[in-house]
Amino acid sequence: MNVLVKDKIVASEAGVVSIADRGYQFGDGIYEVIRVLNGKLFTEKEHMDRFYSSAEKMELVIPYTREKLTGLIYDLIKANNVIDGHVYFQLTRGNQDPRNHAFNDDAEGIITGQTKAYPRDMKMLEEGVTAITADDIRWLRCDIKTLNLIGNCMAKTKAQRAGAEEAILHRDGTVTECSSSSLLIVKDGVVKTHPLTNLILPGITRIVIMEAIAAANIPVVEEAFSLEELFAADEVMLASTGHDATPIIAIDGKQVGDGKRGPVTAEIQRYYDLRIEKECGK
Repeated sequence: MNVLVKDKIVASEAGVVSIADRGYQFGDGIYEVIRVLNGKLFTEKEHMDRFYSSAEKMELVIPYTREKLTGLIYDLIKANNVIDGHVYFQLTRGNQDPRNHAFNDDAEGIITGQTKAYPRDMKMLEEGVTAITADDIRWLRCDIKTLNLIGNCMAKTKAQRAGAEEAILHRDGTVTECSSSSLLIVKDGVVKTHPLTNLILPGITRIVIMEAIAAANIPVVEEAFSLEELFAADEVMLASTGHDATPIIAIDGKQVGDGKRGPVTAEIQRYYDLRIEKECGK
């Protein structure tokens, strides 16, 4: 497999990261994962907007223009012949020696990236997945797509050990999002999702879903909701680059609604497919 290191596409064996890299030592960096469909980047603009926004919030300097970086990402996709899958890329603050918690203002950022090929899981989109609930132990700047993901990783591991796909996070009973995805619930035909604050990531799939909701004239409320509301919901769905809009059919072993994909989720998925066809031609 070929990987991206700075502005070069190289064999993975050549992609060596220095032990002095602040991404390795401190998690000092940001990343994005963009879906590749039919060889094209889906929701490219939205992902790149978030990447540059995260960099600004972290005081990171991206060493390339958006056009240059996008071109490098496409070069990587083509080098690995990825038709359907995703591309992962990250920016760290680079090497700093001696090791110091305070970062240098003139540190040179380092871009790296890799790809993975896989098709959309249409069975999952129809049949849904299960989830558990877990305490949200993450830091208070979840709006930044930073490499600091240990809280997310611990929650996801807890979910998978329980045989579930996702962990739904909450802070003292107030639901925020999932370990690696946004979360929406439906009650009496009304969609509810946590507002965009520092407590959740501004999910790209969430953006597409909100567009779908508006196009379908589905009522929506952006406000925090409780675990009690979560368990009383008619439909629950997670939203992420790798899962699109996927129904959650059971939480903590308790069935959601009738245990099947609901009509609102199905309508959102229909719009999602139209957006894919428009951007990627499939």
